[in-house]
Amino acid sequence: MGRRLPVMIFALAMAAIPFIPGMPPFWIVLLDNIGLSALVAMGLVLLTGVGGLTSFGQAAFCGFGAYTTAVLTTAYGLSPWLTLPLALLVSGIAAVVLGLVTVRLSGHYLPLGTIAWGLGLFYLFSKLEFLGRNDGISGIPPLAIGSLKMIDPGTIYFAIWIAVLLCALLTMNLLDSRTGRAIRALRRGHIAAEAFGIQTPRAKLLVFIYAAVLAGLSGWLYAHFQRAANPTPFGAQAGIEYLFIAVVGGAGYVWGGVLGAAIVVVLKEILQSYLPLVFHGEGQLETIVFGILLVVLLQLAPTGVWPWLTARVAFRPNRQRPDTSLALPPRAGDRANGGRAAAGRPCAQAVRRRDRGQRRLLRRPGPRNRRPDRPQRRRQEHDLQPDHRRAHLLRRNDHRAWQETRQRAAAGSRETRHRQDLPACQAGAGHDGPGKRRDRRASAWERRRARQHVPPRPVR
Repeated sequence: MGRRLPVMIFALAMAAIPFIPGMPPFWIVLLDNIGLSALVAMGLVLLTGVGGLTSFGQAAFCGFGAYTTAVLTTAYGLSPWLTLPLALLVSGIAAVVLGLVTVRLSGHYLPLGTIAWGLGLFYLFSKLEFLGRNDGISGIPPLAIGSLKMIDPGTIYFAIWIAVLLCALLTMNLLDSRTGRAIRALRRGHIAAEAFGIQTPRAKLLVFIYAAVLAGLSGWLYAHFQRAANPTPFGAQAGIEYLFIAVVGGAGYVWGGVLGAAIVVVLKEILQSYLPLVFHGEGQLETIVFGILLVVLLQLAPTGVWPWLTARVAFRPNRQRPDTSLALPPRAGDRANGGRAAAGRPCAQAVRRRDRGQRRLLRRPGPRNRRPDRPQRRRQEHDLQPDHRRAHLLRRNDHRAWQETRQRAAAGSRETRHRQDLPACQAGAGHDGPGKRRDRRASAWERRRARQHVPPRPVR
């Protein structure tokens, strides 16, 4: 419930935005564009941020989804809802064909390969006759539910953001699954992943297809939102912009893709609207300022805005109280100082006991390891859950040991003070105090002296 609550709050907030009195229609259009960009950025979060595969050609997969529904709805008269699985299928097949070649590349050859086929597909979209060449396809029918047609940006707004929320939940569940752990292992290199039994080409191809399907869904929604499709939004520049969105928001975080889309789209729109008014339309300065601001933003938050924001504002951890279970009791010689000179000074044995207890806290396996259908599954570090009951028992035992040590030290100091004027052979006899060891040493010396039968020295 703790994980679903923020998602539910976010969904309710986004659903209430169109009903705010006086909401400008331009803001609704802006939110629609943010949702479309967020879908592509989620795929790039898995592909680039988690899997470590850099791609500059995700905009081309948006083109596959947009052109598929545009051709089927205008030329063959199919319903827009029936073209959705076909658009996703075409995007997935294109990802399989391109991924079989691309995922085998590594290093700087991988991003260069994605740029190459991104430019090639943009050129292909603009030259094919049945796709309308550079003019594209217009007159695409809008989405409709019964008599409700989603022509207005405020009506298709709900379809776009429902898709964003569903894809975000699916992506988070995928990252928590066994396949998601295999995708996470790709970032550290294929050698370490293969050492754990992961088929790296298969995992790379899966994440490549998943990112392409999300981009195809964005292209399908874009075609019915704009009701037209042309090659311009699916070029190499758009692919670079999508990668910027994922990096700015947080390349390893699902909600970082949504936040990055909001930042980049709003910043781009503000610069395109106001900079020409300031400089009287001389040159395209908004592109230069846009690039400079993105570089500055990446300098301030190298890992992305989402982790920077959650670490400082949203989920600031509470300050932990100091661990007093390792504090030694005051020594007998420190009674003049109120018994505080040695308080809080940990000993080596207590530190080792604490570390051993902390390691034991993670010995209870998670729910996935307790399934009956996986009895032989190897226990992994991220599957282990903290054992709060064992932690409580360890803290209680440490506190009791601390109290007993303090009581023994106090009792020993009193007995030593009362018997310090007695002989060594009698100090501590019959008592469990500091004089017990001295008593044993004296008794052993006297027994050894008696066995030697040394005669007394004569008096002269």
